[in-house]
Amino acid sequence: MVVCASFACLAQVSFASQQYAQDSAPYLWMIACVLVAIPSGLILLARNSYPQAVFWTACLLVVALPYDSLIALMALTSLLARRQGTKVTLRSVLAAATTTIWSQVRDALHPAEASIFSKPYTGVRYGNTMVMLVDERTIIASAVVVALIAVAIATLAGLHIRSRALARVAEAKAQSANEQVSRLRTTLDNQQLADAIAAEAHDTLAHSLSLLALNASALQAESRKLKAEAEQLGNANVAGMAGKIAGTTEDIRRQASGALDEAHSVIDMLRHPEDARLQLAANDAEASLTRDSLLQLIGDARAANMRIDTWIDVQQLGQLDESIGVIAYHVVQEGLTNVRRHAPGAPVSLQVDANPPQGVHVHVSNPTMPQSPSHMADTRKGAGLPGLAKRIQQAGGTCQYGFDQHNVFHLDVRLPWVG
Repeated sequence: MVVCASFACLAQVSFASQQYAQDSAPYLWMIACVLVAIPSGLILLARNSYPQAVFWTACLLVVALPYDSLIALMALTSLLARRQGTKVTLRSVLAAATTTIWSQVRDALHPAEASIFSKPYTGVRYGNTMVMLVDERTIIASAVVVALIAVAIATLAGLHIRSRALARVAEAKAQSANEQVSRLRTTLDNQQLADAIAAEAHDTLAHSLSLLALNASALQAESRKLKAEAEQLGNANVAGMAGKIAGTTEDIRRQASGALDEAHSVIDMLRHPEDARLQLAANDAEASLTRDSLLQLIGDARAANMRIDTWIDVQQLGQLDESIGVIAYHVVQEGLTNVRRHAPGAPVSLQVDANPPQGVHVHVSNPTMPQSPSHMADTRKGAGLPGLAKRIQQAGGTCQYGFDQHNVFHLDVRLPWVG
């Protein structure tokens, strides 16, 4: 487009300059027009960003200088393809038609050495005077018709390009709407499944926990009654055993009540996923690796009768990446929970090192019985340690866990300081 526009302007200037003497002022003006015509087509390079400015500049060049209207017609096509609106379309088409007619008529009125309207074998190249077959009005009318045809072609080309672009946009919107409908359908199916799971959990798990708490309360009452009777009979041993049973059943009842509350909380999460996301996000924000959170985890574990030996060396935790801190907290939490679940009563060794040069290193180990290794690492997809390992790898860390030759289970995690 740039080459064609510049060449058309140069050709029109060369034809117009033939009527002037080389030592005249108009001929010098033609030379200046040639110098401007060479880079004139470069304005079309800006048609994507500034289509209106390019169009009006092209029209001004054609009107003010003896240039061909091709550059204005190209700018018209680009403008119509990139801008919508009835006013813009009518105004630009009218301006292009006026400019093109002016250019064609101006060229037609120049003295000609040859013409399609002249008698054959007449003109300067044949060494005689050119004889015209039509009058000047016919020539002007022909120039106007040619100009209007050129404007019509440029206009239709621009409108066609615009319609194709609009069709692509509409197709993209339709595809996006279909994808959104598909996502909504999937979300609805998932929510229906979650509602079914919640209902099943409410009917089975919650009911079982309620019965467990109720039976624990009944056993506690019977134990207290047995203790009272033993004390009346003076049997201290039976009274002491009954008291221990009553205390244990009280712990069972309390734990069952807490588990029941947690089960109801999980059921509510399944039924209300949006609230669950906010709640889990809040929990993640609170569960970050700090000195207080570490002491709280260790204190809770020891309160549950876990024997823990700790080696903790943490520095500048306030500068630790927030997402890394959350993952590290869950590593310590999952390590202690894993021991409590699969190796109750086993001593635990916990090591936590954190500093900017080395990142975060968490190591949890505990001995196990020979028959327990197969139960220490839950291999279900997304559950327990496998799910935690995937999260650690996504953060750029490493997670290794397993047993050594002495049936000692090890969980070793390294995380970068910045995620």
